[in-house]
Amino acid sequence: MAVTLREITMENFIECIKLRVGEAQNFVAPNVYSLAEAKADKVSNPFAIYADEQMVGFIMYDCNVGERRGYLSRLMIDARFQGNGHARAALAGVMDRLRGMPEIRDIQTSFHPENHVAEALYASFGLTRTGELVDGEVVVRLQLGE
Repeated sequence: MAVTLREITMENFIECIKLRVGEAQNFVAPNVYSLAEAKADKVSNPFAIYADEQMVGFIMYDCNVGERRGYLSRLMIDARFQGNGHARAALAGVMDRLRGMPEIRDIQTSFHPENHVAEALYASFGLTRTGELVDGEVVVRLQLGE
């Protein structure tokens, strides 16, 4: 099964905003909020996550060239499709994109302290705790270079 990241268009917008995490995983902002944020901030890059031709999730990242940092701001997989490796594949795709940008020296994200699944996923990609909390979330970072 091929996992790809695709642009959000008028053709897939409704499907994207209907995606939902499980009830016990209410750690992520709704996709409609994330899309509005991306439109307003003009720096976020939102994508639908597809497994073959089925939309299974949503991911969003941005880059701060001044800080030389890439940020993963959202990652969610719909409750119907969790546990199939889609989050890992989507995260790998974004990490590769950010690593391919010579101006990016580290990658950062954060997660709710009770979201142990997210913590394990990020740790498996080498992101480690910085000791910082931002808006009540644990910050993790991967240093890419000097």
